[in-house]
Amino acid sequence: MIAGAGSIPILSRFHRSSGLRGLGVGLLALLLSAAAASQARNVSCLGRVEPENGVYALAGPASGAVVDDLLVKVGDRVAADAILATLDNHTLASAELQRAEAELDFARKTLERERGLKGAGSRADMDKAARDVRVGEAQLAAAQARVERSEVRAPVEGEVLKIHARQGERIGIDGLLELAMTDRMYVVAEVYETDIGLVSEGQRATIRSPALAEPLGGSVSRVGKLVGRIDALGLDPVARTDSRVVEVKILMDEPEKVAGLTNLQVEVEIGE
Repeated sequence: MIAGAGSIPILSRFHRSSGLRGLGVGLLALLLSAAAASQARNVSCLGRVEPENGVYALAGPASGAVVDDLLVKVGDRVAADAILATLDNHTLASAELQRAEAELDFARKTLERERGLKGAGSRADMDKAARDVRVGEAQLAAAQARVERSEVRAPVEGEVLKIHARQGERIGIDGLLELAMTDRMYVVAEVYETDIGLVSEGQRATIRSPALAEPLGGSVSRVGKLVGRIDALGLDPVARTDSRVVEVKILMDEPEKVAGLTNLQVEVEIGE
């Protein structure tokens, strides 16, 4: 009886100790399961850096035009509609414009003089003066169009990335220069079609590359609607090159850190 009575506290302590160990094991399993679920929600893929709306390849209005004057250099920031270069027909076109302006001015003054005669002039002279004004306006519009075709202007505000043709050179198939809006930079991530269901707009993303001093952050701004072939190829020699992917655009938090790295291949991790 004495031995049996003494064993009750020992047995009670044993049950409490076993219960605590079981609770600890269960909590640890729960934490590991949550961590695994968090890892499973992250999507890893390759991508490339590009400016907003990509890179603009600018060329002359006519194939084979020769650059008369190049007004920018690599790294210059230009305003929308700024003149970047003039072509070899610019001088002649400008002279024709001045002539058209002078002829129209003369025609308008002649018409005003005819109207001021108050019946002293003939109706035929009045009609001829009015016709000369209309012809002059048409010639002026044509001359202005020729001047515009002799200039290369910036379609958007942006930065000059590369120049393909300089003063005296003929513009080839690569065009005159490349321009981009580098104040807003994106990463185009190529997400496998099997993982695209885990990606949604607003998700955070981490961008890594040996070319970057540190990982950079961004947010998913758009999920593509088209499945295509993979473009960004990694270093793995056994990686599938025929994989089907969806392009996901990620807006960079610090665009200035990748503004000079257009087309850089990066590693992307998209998560919560």
